[in-house]
Amino acid sequence: MILKILLSAILFVPLLGGVFVLFLWNRPLVGRIVALGTALTDLFLILTLMMLIFLSGSMAGAMIFVDIAWIPQFGIGYRLAMDGISLCLIFLAAFLSVLSILVSWQEIRERMALFHFFILAMQTGVTGVFLAADLFLFYLFWELQLIPMFFLIGIWGHENRVYAALKFVVFGIFGSLLMLLAIIGLYLHHGSATGVYSFSLFTLLNTPMSMTVQLWLYAAFLLSFAIRIPVFPLHTWLPDAHTEAPTAGSVLLAGLLLKTGAYALLRFGFPLFPDASGFLSPVLIVLGLFGLFYASWIALAQKDIKRLVAYSSIGHMGLIVVGIGIFNALTLSGVVVQMINHGITTSALFIMAGMLQQRAGTRQIADFGGLWKKMPVYSAFFLLFAMASVGLPGLNNFVGEILILVGAFKHNPWVGFLGFAGIVFILVYMLKLVQDLLFGEPSKEFDMADITPREAAILIPLAMIVFYIGLHPAWVLGILEIPVQNIIDQAINTVIPEMITQ
Repeated sequence: MILKILLSAILFVPLLGGVFVLFLWNRPLVGRIVALGTALTDLFLILTLMMLIFLSGSMAGAMIFVDIAWIPQFGIGYRLAMDGISLCLIFLAAFLSVLSILVSWQEIRERMALFHFFILAMQTGVTGVFLAADLFLFYLFWELQLIPMFFLIGIWGHENRVYAALKFVVFGIFGSLLMLLAIIGLYLHHGSATGVYSFSLFTLLNTPMSMTVQLWLYAAFLLSFAIRIPVFPLHTWLPDAHTEAPTAGSVLLAGLLLKTGAYALLRFGFPLFPDASGFLSPVLIVLGLFGLFYASWIALAQKDIKRLVAYSSIGHMGLIVVGIGIFNALTLSGVVVQMINHGITTSALFIMAGMLQQRAGTRQIADFGGLWKKMPVYSAFFLLFAMASVGLPGLNNFVGEILILVGAFKHNPWVGFLGFAGIVFILVYMLKLVQDLLFGEPSKEFDMADITPREAAILIPLAMIVFYIGLHPAWVLGILEIPVQNIIDQAINTVIPEMITQ
């Protein structure tokens, strides 16, 4: 029972805290503190859950499952399921929510109560996607993510914020509506074939379907997930959204929102439609590789720091898509680790771009230069996260990338070679960014102070995670080993993992 309560508390504490913050609209400082306290409370609850799990060896490989009737006449239930993959990702969501509130401490000065409400509501939406085991519930949380991000970009964004927010929500809604039709189609098809009408993921795993039906339903799911990841050529909303979003919006977008698409493809797409997903896997691999090279090429031409990092996100997610398409134990472990790594390193780079904009009022790379002499501590952190982003051995991204590449070489040497070549492209534009920003000659002179204690409190935990995963990945990989194998088994044999319901 304690696990059920903890899981539900982790899900809804952010939303409840956000609603409470709305009532503090005339006391902005108190509202900030309450929002930060809410995010820290949720992080503490997740750490408590992790401690309980790892203290009980019998629970090491099991899935914690909550199943409460909600709308039983339609087969809809309040169903949550958490395994090692979900646990890592909800920890990432809580951690980045705390950082998003901290990075906004000086940046956001208007409508602060509403701003913090949307951040916390976004956390609930993302956490719900990572925990939902009912397709109806999953769809509600999937849509819930769109609303806060739309307003975060549209209200607190930069000059072209309305255009970017509208483009983001149009892409998102288009994909979501197609997925909704597919969810209803799957629900009806399963009911007509078995006589059991249910939205439960583990019930729908056993749906008998022809290849044609699978392909149509999977295509709708895949399109929605591909937009969210995003997969080339459905990526065009992302650079605009990142460029116009406030720093916290970029952190949540890159660190969390993109991960929900990759996670959903792993958790729902392949297990529900094993034949169709296997048939279309080569398409995923090709699109992922193309996106990796395309994004790297476009990133080389960018003059805005945030826009360059935004295209780097497309490239990194392209490699993740390749790993999902290959779908073996090595690449899937690498995919999940790389989802975490990308959330850490890319969020750090967006945070540091925001720090420069706050100091200088610009993000143009050419306006800076020689920062190593002016801001040595800032520059050291920036160099660390840039090197992590390119996969320097000993840092976190290397672990995910090497697993995906080794799995790719085992699958097909040419796929492995092209994936490696794409990572070299990432190295080129990131080194150019480091050279121009830290050691180049500036076109303007700014009087900028080095990082503050608040900024150090943000960057130090990020750096610690970069080193920890890079130097001691066994702990994370141990958490993921059984859940990854369960997903493979579900896709091949529709095996339902062991569940803990107490």
